[in-house]
Amino acid sequence: MTEHYLTEERRMIQDVARDFTMREVLPVANELDPIQGDIPMDLRAKMGEMGYFGVRISEELGGLGLGVFEYCLIAEELARGWMSVASIIARAATLMNVGGWPLDKREELTRKAAEGEYLAAIALSEPNVGSDLAKASCRAVLDGDEWVITGNKYWCTFADGADYIQLLARVESPGDDNPNHQGLKNFIIEKPRGELPEGCSGSPIPKIGYFGWRTWELAFDGCRIPAENIVTGGGGDGFKNAMNFLDAARCHTAARSIGLARGALEDAMAYSHERVQFDAPIAEFQETRFKLARMASEIEAARQLMYHACTLMDNGDRADKEAAMVKWYASEMAERVTSDALQILGGAGYTKLHAVERHWRDARLTKIFEGTSEIQLRIISDRMLGRPSNRNTA
Repeated sequence: MTEHYLTEERRMIQDVARDFTMREVLPVANELDPIQGDIPMDLRAKMGEMGYFGVRISEELGGLGLGVFEYCLIAEELARGWMSVASIIARAATLMNVGGWPLDKREELTRKAAEGEYLAAIALSEPNVGSDLAKASCRAVLDGDEWVITGNKYWCTFADGADYIQLLARVESPGDDNPNHQGLKNFIIEKPRGELPEGCSGSPIPKIGYFGWRTWELAFDGCRIPAENIVTGGGGDGFKNAMNFLDAARCHTAARSIGLARGALEDAMAYSHERVQFDAPIAEFQETRFKLARMASEIEAARQLMYHACTLMDNGDRADKEAAMVKWYASEMAERVTSDALQILGGAGYTKLHAVERHWRDARLTKIFEGTSEIQLRIISDRMLGRPSNRNTA
């Protein structure tokens, strides 16, 4: 089955990304994650030269013009080194859907995005709105030729370092006081890199992992943006656009989960040969061998499911159920596998002297972001059984 999915071109892409990760990403992660340092700009520049920010952007606009499959193939390799590095490539996207902008501006900024020079922070969640984005309450009110943004956002990673914030907000319209997806739009808030936008304040959220960049709580108080800074492509429905974005994002999270788990497995295998107890390497103990075998099997099962979901998406087929399945399975798997790897390292695994603790911390997050494991099971069961009649109160 792997031979069916991995063409010669894809194997080359995988090999190059694997070599890049071990040479460029992993040493930086081992140095900076323990001190919660930011992803260095020189590493971002190297990733831009490799084309990793523009994997899914068309060749005409400076990207590689590849699919979700190649995007996830590269993300798995990068996550084996540092999940945050695998994540930052998702912050480059086409801006051709900002219909109010002149064509030359949309093309110029999309080309910059493909080079890693124009990256986004995504502001969807709110303090009281996590998985149920349809109830987002952050407001955008049209005042002459400007939108005025008021409200709060939570879990906005890279809000300071990004070149713009893509924000989901509710517009003023008749009857939109009902807390549903009607009237939600996506807005582009341009800003200087390294700063928050004018009319926006915030503070970093203290996290236990996912270092390399900061995650913010934001408060918008009369933040003004031009009227044309609104995403009109994809029908202009902000909620549906967000949901469509999440299918590929969930495959991307699966890829990151697999990369984390693989890093933990490889580190545990190497340690099991080095660590001697009772006059033998622990790699010779049946419990260690069986644990490693189970870990490898779970990783491969997740990878094959990811390949299937990515192929469906690239073929233009509906894949919301499969994307939810692989996101759920891979993230749950990553927590188990990284925990097992830490157990194999024993006390050494519970120190910052080994990368397995980083993989373990970051793996725990994959069960939460891009939709929790519980949300994925809801999506899967709804596709299998239909929506329950009591959904409004469930």
